[in-house]
Amino acid sequence: MRIYKTLFLAVATLFATNCFAQMAPPKVSDLTIINRKVSFDTDGSLHLDEANNAGFAWINNRKFKSGTIEFDVKGNDKLQGSFVGIAYHGLNDSTYECVYFRPFNFKADEAVRRSHGVQYIASPKYDWPILREKFPNKYEQAVVPAPNPNGWLHVRITISTKNVNIYVNGMQKAILIVEPLVNTGGTKIGYWVGNGSPGDWKNLKITDAK
Repeated sequence: MRIYKTLFLAVATLFATNCFAQMAPPKVSDLTIINRKVSFDTDGSLHLDEANNAGFAWINNRKFKSGTIEFDVKGNDKLQGSFVGIAYHGLNDSTYECVYFRPFNFKADEAVRRSHGVQYIASPKYDWPILREKFPNKYEQAVVPAPNPNGWLHVRITISTKNVNIYVNGMQKAILIVEPLVNTGGTKIGYWVGNGSPGDWKNLKITDAK
């Protein structure tokens, strides 16, 4: 009887954890929208429109400290017009960490541009200009093999106090590994787009570290 009880509890715990990780397609009421307009497609994907400066769709009533963030994201091949990713450890709309992609650089002819495919930032102190100047090629890298800049990209990010590991399209090797630059003290998490950029997301899963 004790064995069956233990097995039941293990299965129930696993089921609850998986359900907690899988998020249902969002609704407007689930989000706090900053500097963008949000819409939804029939496939459940979320769209943020284009506007000046960064935009957010913070997820209401969801805190995140460490664990795994997994999602599909789609930008476009417009030069300097596609910056799409996820913001986390948000304290407010200016203090947060973020991992984002520049799809217009994925297949660029110039190697320098390709090396700017994926980026980690810790706003406002460590935005990309400071990181590129002081730590070239440390907080941004190429996405190899280069995905379709106009297509969906599957992303998995594992986050701890020591490392941020970024994986794409089911690859076992991280395309970028960095040490967090700050401890914001924030727990907000949400969809993020950069200056002048729209973006699309679907299939968001957030799993907290045990």
